[in-house]
Amino acid sequence: MFVIIDFLKNRFDLKIPAVFSYYSTRMMLAALTSFFIVIFLAPFVIRKLTAFKFGQSIRDEKDECKLLGELHSKKKNTPTMGGLLILFSMLASMFLFMDLTHVFTLILFLTTISLGLLGAVDDYLKIKRKNTKGLIAKKKLFFQFVCSGILALYLFNPAVTAKVQIGKWFSPPVIKEHLSTHAKSDELLAATTVLTLQEYASRLYVPFIKEPVLTFAYPFTIILGLFIMFVVTGCSNAVNLTDGLDGLAAGCSIMVASCLSLIAFISNNIEIASYLNILYVEGSGEIAIYLAAFVGACLGFLWYNAHPAEIIMGDTGSLALGGIIGVSAVLLNRELLLGLIGGIFLVEALSVVLQVGSFKLRNKKRIFLCAPLHHHFEYMGWPETKVVIRFWIIGLLLAIIGIASLKFQ
Repeated sequence: MFVIIDFLKNRFDLKIPAVFSYYSTRMMLAALTSFFIVIFLAPFVIRKLTAFKFGQSIRDEKDECKLLGELHSKKKNTPTMGGLLILFSMLASMFLFMDLTHVFTLILFLTTISLGLLGAVDDYLKIKRKNTKGLIAKKKLFFQFVCSGILALYLFNPAVTAKVQIGKWFSPPVIKEHLSTHAKSDELLAATTVLTLQEYASRLYVPFIKEPVLTFAYPFTIILGLFIMFVVTGCSNAVNLTDGLDGLAAGCSIMVASCLSLIAFISNNIEIASYLNILYVEGSGEIAIYLAAFVGACLGFLWYNAHPAEIIMGDTGSLALGGIIGVSAVLLNRELLLGLIGGIFLVEALSVVLQVGSFKLRNKKRIFLCAPLHHHFEYMGWPETKVVIRFWIIGLLLAIIGIASLKFQ
């Protein structure tokens, strides 16, 4: 909206209240806009997806987890690819309320488009083949690593960072660190130092610890670059794995995105950032606005995705939403905090890794009755709604702990 306000002021000489330029206002407007776009467009999208026979495929009796097919038999042919609606509403809010000249806006836009397209291709292949097999896993991972690798190059390579800037557009953010030193026993002096983007990205922070636990210097920044690729790719796939029950992925994503949105908003306020002794990241409010739109879109989607679901987000939504969460955490330098607040996603992904590893290394012996973890509890006899709500509760508690880590450090 920053660009739109300037255009209206300069082109039509309109007087627009300053409140509309505030990050907090734009966050609320973005959330409401994406929410109502989803609410009003969802019935039309559901009808069209049903008409095109874009229905969800489920496991059948020939699959090894045939009980899962029985439990989810009613989900068969439920319209999928609902992620298109979520992403469309988020992008609409982006163009209305975000600063289109900021590099964070560009990064989030490219993440949404690239991973949304990847998920859409995966969903389309599943629908075309009428089974649960879409893109080959290696191809998906390769594309995700390429996307996250480009982000790592931007953060750690000054030459790449300079090439992204076009005039005043997409310039690197200003990052300031608040320092406190004792000149005398009873006197506290405050100072601020400006960090380059590469200095900022080369730090690794741990929740509840104020100072960075590690600072990487070239060529060891390659290690951190690989870690960033792992975080973004892992988060994208973890949300995808969590998307197995009605409302589970959308609800848990709301918790994580809300927490990161608040952190982004705080990081954009130099006074609050100084008070909490965290880095001031100029323009991180743009991340806060987009994540607010993310929350609004997922809330609207939950209206139709709650059990029994009328529409499913599919890989189109889950791969992109997970990637957006991962990229936001990287831009805010909160990768390890993401492991805490996104604990549900982490455990879901680990359950699959452990299950596959056990099956291959222990002569087809399994740790869980079925993976990902939410299916294990279904096999134990828990109703689907109970599994979802309990996972939501845990996700909310983890988000609260994550926010508390900013104060208790």
